Amino acid sequence: MRSFLPLFLFCIASLPVWGQGTSAPVATGFFHTRQVGQRWELVDPQGRPFVSMGVDAVCHHPDETRDTHRCAYAEAVLAKYGSVDAWRTAVAGQLFSLGFNTLGSWSEDAIAKVEVNKEHLAYAPNLDFGSGFVHSRTGGAATAFAWMKGIFPDVFDPDFAKSVQALAETKCRPLKEDPHLLGWFTDNEMRWGADWRGKDELLVAFLNAPLHSPGREAALDLLEQRYPAIARFNEVWGTAFASWEEARRAPQFATPPGASRKAVLAQNAEVSRTASNDLARTFIADCDAFVGLLAERYFRITAEAIKAADPNHMVLGCRFAYVPAAPVIAAAGKYCDVISFNSYSDDPTWALNAYTVANKPLLIGEFGFRARDSGLPNTRGAGLLLATQADRARCYEAYVRAALRHPYFVGCHWFKHADEPKEGRFDGEDSNYGIVNIDDCPYDVLSQKMKEINAFAVGAARQ
Repeated sequence: MRSFLPLFLFCIASLPVWGQGTSAPVATGFFHTRQVGQRWELVDPQGRPFVSMGVDAVCHHPDETRDTHRCAYAEAVLAKYGSVDAWRTAVAGQLFSLGFNTLGSWSEDAIAKVEVNKEHLAYAPNLDFGSGFVHSRTGGAATAFAWMKGIFPDVFDPDFAKSVQALAETKCRPLKEDPHLLGWFTDNEMRWGADWRGKDELLVAFLNAPLHSPGREAALDLLEQRYPAIARFNEVWGTAFASWEEARRAPQFATPPGASRKAVLAQNAEVSRTASNDLARTFIADCDAFVGLLAERYFRITAEAIKAADPNHMVLGCRFAYVPAAPVIAAAGKYCDVISFNSYSDDPTWALNAYTVANKPLLIGEFGFRARDSGLPNTRGAGLLLATQADRARCYEAYVRAALRHPYFVGCHWFKHADEPKEGRFDGEDSNYGIVNIDDCPYDVLSQKMKEINAFAVGAARQ
């Protein structure tokens, strides 16, 4: 992947500047994308080039302390401001003062209604199509965060499309004329393969779904097409079926011995995903073919539902947790206006390079750094654990500057606005991700660096 770098440096050096032989962006009244030579960019409703510098989870009641209904941050801001509306006004001003222009996932949409110097923050809601469908089918706390548990929705179930269309009508249609809406995230960190949430490829997981379930039948149909002779399937998969009819009745399938590929255990880490022999490579090709079908159906259904309900706003993708198999990226590029992914590395260049094959603008939905001097335990959470707030500031600058050098990069959203409780949130995370602490006091060194770099980023986009 690193061989792309010389090309990108060449592209940046030869970028046309609009106003010098290149047509200016067009004001459509809504955020949209455009490609200028080898470079992608966002355009705001007024027709100005826009880089989305955002913050996730900007809300007055973010994380409740684990196993309680208490939110220390909510208590602090109510005592400080007297009302939620007063806090919203204050936080909108704070974010603008730091050079941010976007509310990322899980933020309060109402903050975008606050006007600051005749400007509004853009906002980007997450529709959680997949997680919502899983939860609606099974119910209970066990599936409340399906993505976190690695449960992939059965997109072959006809009810999936109905669920997505109904949600788009409810959530997207009422906001189709809102000029402050950046676009729609479809989901968050879905599991597209073997990773820290499950050792099985999705093909194996779907084969082990209940008998006659739509996803299982789709998986078996694909395999029967790929292996007209059951003997060849037996050879690759290590089974002993006499016929496809017998295979369809089998209650359980397993990954063939020696055929599994290394699971992704860290977000956007560069790992080897190659197989060791011909049979293993054939098995992995089966898995990639199936995940391609999943992705094609998922992205088509979600994008079509959004565009039917709201033709004015962008589809921002599903915030990939790691670089998935090539067919998944291809499907996302086919249906999404922007490819989104989360990356907690110290340098996003490798991940940005990996997604360029989609030839779509790239938005980083989450990144962040933690520090020990915050006094928080930091025992759980993604990303680097550093010593000081000055280290967080240094890493913020290096990360954003690296991203800005990439011609497909159009924005990044910091995770997140306020620190997590020291006792841990619902899943036990207890980390120093915030721009402010749990008492709503800003981390000054980090904030000052954000202000400097965000101003640079926004200025560079409008040159």
